[in-house]
Amino acid sequence: MAKKVVATLKRTGGVTYTRVVKMERSPKTGAYTFKDAVVESENVKDFLAKK
Repeated sequence: MAKKVVATLKRTGGVTYTRVVKMERSPKTGAYTFKDAVVESENVKDFLAKK
């Protein structure tokens, strides 16, 4: 199943996607949490700017 996902992400002529991992500090415990998502390449800065 992973091969299908990789194949669709690398399709030429379509929208390019990027996997983004964002590290945030938890306000309750102070520990770091990681949020990851697959977003369009144009929206990477918007994803990282969100809180």
